[in-house]
Amino acid sequence: MKTILAPLDFSGVTDAVVDESAALARAFGGKIVLLAIIQPPALTHEYAMVMENLAEITSAGERNAARRLGQIEEKLRGQGIASESIQLVGAPITLIADQAKKAGADYIVMGSHGHTALYDLLVGSTTHGVLMRAQCPVVVIPSQAKPAPG
Repeated sequence: MKTILAPLDFSGVTDAVVDESAALARAFGGKIVLLAIIQPPALTHEYAMVMENLAEITSAGERNAARRLGQIEEKLRGQGIASESIQLVGAPITLIADQAKKAGADYIVMGSHGHTALYDLLVGSTTHGVLMRAQCPVVVIPSQAKPAPG
């Protein structure tokens, strides 16, 4: 049985990631491990007042992720696909690579947001970071291409 790790950020590419993961699971008689990572907001001293709400913000993110993961698991069960959900809090790149190892993932299926090279240089790319650290094949689902202006 193959294990497919599907890190989800609940963006516009999430449905495509779930669909591709399901296709791989069906093809290989595998199971899907849905992974949601909640990133606590980055705060500086200028936002010290917000720090009081940090636990509340993180908790709200965890509740939303649990609800969304439950909906996706229900959909997969309806298709006869075995799945489980994991929620973690922290830095996505490290946690995805670690969870892939821990789950014995045969594949990681994740989305790409199609940011520009400048954005990736300044902010970083989770997909690129996972590609550099993964010890199994990574299937990258591109974001929906936006039509060119004009």
